[in-house]
Amino acid sequence: MPSAALVATMSTSALRLMDACMSSPRPIRIFDTTLRDGEQSPGASMNQTEKLEIAQALVQLGVDIIEAGFPIASPGDFASVREIAAAVKGSTVCGLARCSDADIDRAWEALQPAERPRIHVFLATSSIHREFKLRMTEEEVLARAVAGVTRARRHCDDIEFSPEDAARTEIDFLCRVVEAVIAAGATTVNIPDTVGYSTPTQMHRVIKSLVDRVPNIDKAVISTHCHDDLGLAVANSLAAVEAGAGQIECTINGIGERAGNCALEEVVMALRTRGDYYHCSTRIVTPKLVPTSRLVANITGIRVPRNKAIVGKNAFAHESGIHQDGMLKEPRTYEIMRPEDVGLERTDLVLGKHSGRAALADRAKALGYQLSPEQLQTVFERFKVLADRKKEIYDGDIAALCEQQFSDLPEQFVYEGYSLSSESGAAPTVTLRVLQNGEPKSVTITAGDGPVDGIFLAIEKLTGITVICRDFRVQAVTVGKDAQGEVTVELEHAGQIQRGRGVSTDSLEAAARAFLAATNRLIIGSSPRLHPQRL
Repeated sequence: MPSAALVATMSTSALRLMDACMSSPRPIRIFDTTLRDGEQSPGASMNQTEKLEIAQALVQLGVDIIEAGFPIASPGDFASVREIAAAVKGSTVCGLARCSDADIDRAWEALQPAERPRIHVFLATSSIHREFKLRMTEEEVLARAVAGVTRARRHCDDIEFSPEDAARTEIDFLCRVVEAVIAAGATTVNIPDTVGYSTPTQMHRVIKSLVDRVPNIDKAVISTHCHDDLGLAVANSLAAVEAGAGQIECTINGIGERAGNCALEEVVMALRTRGDYYHCSTRIVTPKLVPTSRLVANITGIRVPRNKAIVGKNAFAHESGIHQDGMLKEPRTYEIMRPEDVGLERTDLVLGKHSGRAALADRAKALGYQLSPEQLQTVFERFKVLADRKKEIYDGDIAALCEQQFSDLPEQFVYEGYSLSSESGAAPTVTLRVLQNGEPKSVTITAGDGPVDGIFLAIEKLTGITVICRDFRVQAVTVGKDAQGEVTVELEHAGQIQRGRGVSTDSLEAAARAFLAATNRLIIGSSPRLHPQRL
């Protein structure tokens, strides 16, 4: 219990917060911005169907608020936000807007179908932004912020305001801005560490200052939005919660501008695992963390490092003899979380060529894939083909087969097969076979610096599209000499950049499938999108 002297010095808001924390776990809202800030990661842009798929996964995950995009940025962003707003049930759908009438009205137009709409307006407040970007005085910034919140409040009741670069804003001015926007109708006040400059001690001090000094702070939820430039985004977010924040803004796998954002899976599991310390809770269904992480990684093409906390392949792996001995005696000696709590199985369930459709469907569901009967049939057929190639089928193999079913893009060119003759020091001879709009087509060339280059050149000749290969990555999906290889490519043509992915026990076939997938996307094309200003 705090001393009488300490209680006497605490503000009314701080006392209310302390009382809430002492009674039961304090609920923390999870605000996911994967579809907005996460998409600002270079090369991570998503089409409308992919965004909707992620949004639905976030609802199943238990996310409280989904920031669906920046509606005024482009027609594509507007359409995505509007479709997500119409489709999502059970979570608040949020749209970003600058403190301008056009931005705010456009955001509301996109959000009108939402069951629970929120308009998120922002304006920079730090001295460096006021002087060099906005060229505005403190009073002008204050007036613009109030005007933006006032206009947004005319459209809906749930309004969030962010003083951009709040972590570098003078605390006296920050307190003035926060008080003013709450009085104007803001129901959530977000404190962004826009450039990842803050430290946990500093972030705690900023949030505590708002709790202690802003008289109407109890009328709004304090939020935090931390970037990871110094690797402190999760630590800063947790420090903000300790000081009184009730909402954390984060992304799946921590993706986002520059070094990324606070990782949802890390901050949620920190609050859960150390509930004895933070005494807070979230609505997140943690066994869905790994499936959601995989979904976002596959759609964006941004792979999860093996040593990534919570969702990395090595997060629950033990090689040290001492660690293995301890795990066998008592798992808690070296694991502070259970793998199943985040959606991982302790061991892979191995299926084989004698396994049936029901076993495959059950395993796919356990891995987070809801397959239609038609999709299940396609996966089952490919599973049988794969089982004839491999002795054992692992979870990673099944996940790779399932993920191929979630592309909305029609394929003009469908891979059929290849033959290749190659020797060291000579250009390979490649014959590639595809179906073009259902009709068989093939090409044979002798060119390239090795088999992969030869296959790529054959595809260019067959499709008639010359591309620049910006990225080419190969990794094993599972373990063993007969493991499936996964190839991810990023191709550029006429200013467009598209990704493609292919999986096969034959790495050259995987490369051909990846190259064709990206080429099909380039043929279809995508509307250009503008990136919003950063929080």
